[in-house]
Amino acid sequence: MKKNSTIPGKRRSKKPALPSGLEHINVDAAGIDIGSEFHVVAVPTDRDPQPVRSFRCFTSDLYRMAQWLQTCGIKTVAMESTGVFWIPVFQILESQGFEVKLVNARHVKNVPGRKTDVQDCQWLQQLHTYGLLKGSFRPTNDICVLRSYLRQRDNLIRTAATHVQRMQKALTEMNLQLHKVISDITGITGSRILQAIFSGERDPLVLAKLKHYQIKSPEEDIAKALEGDYRQEHLFVLKQEWDLYHVYQQKILDCDQQIEAHLSTFEDKVNPLEKPLGPSRRTQLRPKDNEPHFDLRTHLYRITGIDFTQIQGFQVLTAQTLVSEIGLDMSRWPNEKHFCSWLGLSPDNRITGGKIKKRKTRKVVSRAAVAFRLAAQALSHSQSALGAYHQRMKYRLGAPKAITATAHKLARLYYRMMKYGQAYVDEGLEVYEQNYKERMLKNLKKKAKALGYELTVSHQLSASVT
Repeated sequence: MKKNSTIPGKRRSKKPALPSGLEHINVDAAGIDIGSEFHVVAVPTDRDPQPVRSFRCFTSDLYRMAQWLQTCGIKTVAMESTGVFWIPVFQILESQGFEVKLVNARHVKNVPGRKTDVQDCQWLQQLHTYGLLKGSFRPTNDICVLRSYLRQRDNLIRTAATHVQRMQKALTEMNLQLHKVISDITGITGSRILQAIFSGERDPLVLAKLKHYQIKSPEEDIAKALEGDYRQEHLFVLKQEWDLYHVYQQKILDCDQQIEAHLSTFEDKVNPLEKPLGPSRRTQLRPKDNEPHFDLRTHLYRITGIDFTQIQGFQVLTAQTLVSEIGLDMSRWPNEKHFCSWLGLSPDNRITGGKIKKRKTRKVVSRAAVAFRLAAQALSHSQSALGAYHQRMKYRLGAPKAITATAHKLARLYYRMMKYGQAYVDEGLEVYEQNYKERMLKNLKKKAKALGYELTVSHQLSASVT
């Protein structure tokens, strides 16, 4: 007799009851599929006879969308988008009192068969009702304003660098090897020489005498580098690129004024007059490279209460980038592990069958993560505790993984300093090496004890096993 056959007089075993369904977390939820020309909005079917509507991208239509959502009793909205089309919708709905969540498109595109805008917005509304969607990080409004200014400044710097490259190309075409005798053709010496060339001076000896006293190259080498073929078409290109470079330099100064004015509106966390800044690690207080021409270090110290430039590898622009991309509220991340995972600086373990198949970090597009990696790379020759950690990781894992590991350590340090107000104190290279040796000896003692041996250490830190 088959096991699954029915036996007379014997009750069939009842199957376990299935769950009645997912709990509705966000009852008053709506979903929006963002597009470049129109947006499709879905609300619960019991709120309107036409629960799915489309609105055009004009501002009046966006306010009409917000009014319709208020009529339907919507309190929270989830949207997905690529590009920047979501920003006006997000800002208008947020100003109207809605709780808005921008959802990563990768998190909601894993279900096959949903290829239309109507089905996408309905799917978003359903998932958001069950509380299965997590909004992307967006800082407060004042941080968003600062971030916009800084990103525009970064774009101006990149464009200005392009004009410097074109100037270098024009000089090379005239066989003026100026870049081989001075490090920066837009510096003091380079500016003097180029201005004299634009004025009609062609004598290499006269041009070489315009060098700054700190230039190490002798005048004879500079004069040889300035012997070339001064063709009119290349001089024309050189002059145009020189003028455009200075136009962008002026725009960068205008952007710095806006940044300084906006930073002045932030609430003071520390009064620099009552608790002044410590001495700077830099010996040269003049702005370096692309640093702003105002006291950015004091502004950041005033609004954060921490001097991040005391951390080896951190420049004032690094701290400015982190504040503009992360914000001042670290409670958005429960702990430093969540923070490092959000940055993409922690291993993304893929476990299958009890075995770890992959440990690589996730691919995350984040300016903050780039800033941490650049700060980590700057520690390659630092004679500090962080520099010693980076060098040890480089010896063990190689340069790329060492940069990621050091950036992860810097991110954890930044999180603790911002959340708990802890000041950074460098323990020094020697103290770090001593602590590392003690940890190694402690681990060796544990391994020796597990194998039935006893590890004894002499005063010269040489170990023997008995």
